[in-house]
Amino acid sequence: MTELMYGDDPEPSDPSPAGRRETLYVPVRSGPAGCVARMFRTPLGGRTAVGFTTPERLAETLGADQRWITLSEHALRALARPLGVTALTVDPQFAAPAVSDVPEETGRRIDPQTLGVLRVTGAVALVDALALWIG
Repeated sequence: MTELMYGDDPEPSDPSPAGRRETLYVPVRSGPAGCVARMFRTPLGGRTAVGFTTPERLAETLGADQRWITLSEHALRALARPLGVTALTVDPQFAAPAVSDVPEETGRRIDPQTLGVLRVTGAVALVDALALWIG
């Protein structure tokens, strides 16, 4: 029997490209039974597992305090699959800053109730807000 190349195999058994068997540094958090791999969201909202090729890249993106473990790509995919996560992002370039309710320039705590945030949308809400403001 001839050996099939990846391009010729209609159902490759390995979901990753040939030759990619590197160790990934996977961010974890504390869980009830030890550490748990963190799952992230893509910019479009899909869930993804994340791995980094070096601990330095992980620290640059997620901070020096982020805990991590090493896993192979295959092991990370197997860990994420039962959670319904099939995407894997390696060395993501950008991460949003940590959410804070204290603006750096003022040091005051933001209270959404005092900001006058409109909770109802549409023309009626706009008219009501303008009537209160004018009047």
